[in-house]
Amino acid sequence: MVKDVTKAIKYIGVDDLDIDLFESQYDVPNGMSYNSYLIVDEKIAIMDTADARKADEWKANLREALAGRQPDYLISHHAEPDHAALIADVMAEYPGLTLVTSAKALQMMPNFFEGIQLEGRSIAVGEGDTLPLGTHTLTFYTAPMVHWPEVIVSYDNIDKVLFSADGFGKFGALACDEDWACEARRYYFNICGKYGAQVTRLLDKAAKLDINIICPLHGPVLSENLGYYIGLYKTWAAYEVETKGVLVAYASIHGGTKAAALRMADILREKGAGKVAVTDLTRDDMAEAIEDAFRMGHLVLAAASYDGNVFPPMYDFLHHLQLKGFQSRRVAVIENGSWAPTAGKIMVGMLNEMKNITVVQPTVTIISRMHQADIPKLEALADNLLEE
Repeated sequence: MVKDVTKAIKYIGVDDLDIDLFESQYDVPNGMSYNSYLIVDEKIAIMDTADARKADEWKANLREALAGRQPDYLISHHAEPDHAALIADVMAEYPGLTLVTSAKALQMMPNFFEGIQLEGRSIAVGEGDTLPLGTHTLTFYTAPMVHWPEVIVSYDNIDKVLFSADGFGKFGALACDEDWACEARRYYFNICGKYGAQVTRLLDKAAKLDINIICPLHGPVLSENLGYYIGLYKTWAAYEVETKGVLVAYASIHGGTKAAALRMADILREKGAGKVAVTDLTRDDMAEAIEDAFRMGHLVLAAASYDGNVFPPMYDFLHHLQLKGFQSRRVAVIENGSWAPTAGKIMVGMLNEMKNITVVQPTVTIISRMHQADIPKLEALADNLLEE
């Protein structure tokens, strides 16, 4: 699919509608896009490649957009294989082409392409470096750990386009018409969530540029209402609350913990907690649970005890939160155990390893099944959770 972004910039990316798990872990029911662009000027620059899964389609798009011309540069903003898998192929097919990327990426290239010859065919660029193409000039900015250490972004001074690498990306193929924020949020917190400080630094650099269009490596080209997208990114990167509300996340074995969690959700709604989302960690999408945890201001964890520890789906959830830098939230804990409840201790211990987490007291303990006497305890815990 070749289409114009501007008169000089063409989209040559591809949709992958057959992939089921992105990065072998994230459910993508609506596929993925691997975005790539071509700047046609006195010099021609290819802006990233694509995943090897879609090599033939991407190469066909490139040839169509080139219309018989030879490319001069291949810009690699990010060396991850979903964007860079075809670099060696392109360099072999176009021997006059020069690879332009960060110094760190050049160090990484031989790890992905054994025997690749970069000497005399590559340029390392860093903060503020420029690449004139004719009328258009690209200026490069480093973006380490957004979300790999070698990442750069580039800015076209004429069309005022920011090529933002994985920034402003989302799950879902371009052929799927869906709300941007939902899948962009799920993408952000699961891909870049740990690196809020680095994303903030990149946003600070972008704020000094006159940007009309954002061209990410996944998801749609953004050209309208950019303040909305940038505003969400500022909120996400700062770990601020986006939606007033509570996520109730539970891991139940035989249904007793589930009943307590659902009752807690009803209590929170009755108390005006705002949006109350509920996720079953044994069945629901983990990436969406992570997204909702970061989105809301409050979190309730309810889990059964298991082998003197905590039921593994809850452990997995908390481990994911630790990996993604979950922080600055109020959390309430409900445990269940039939003879020796241990889940609460484990959950609180994992929460205490996270930054600026307030664990609301006390932990509520359910013995096998929720009893009438437990309901006032849940009511009190809800009050404590919502008390700022």
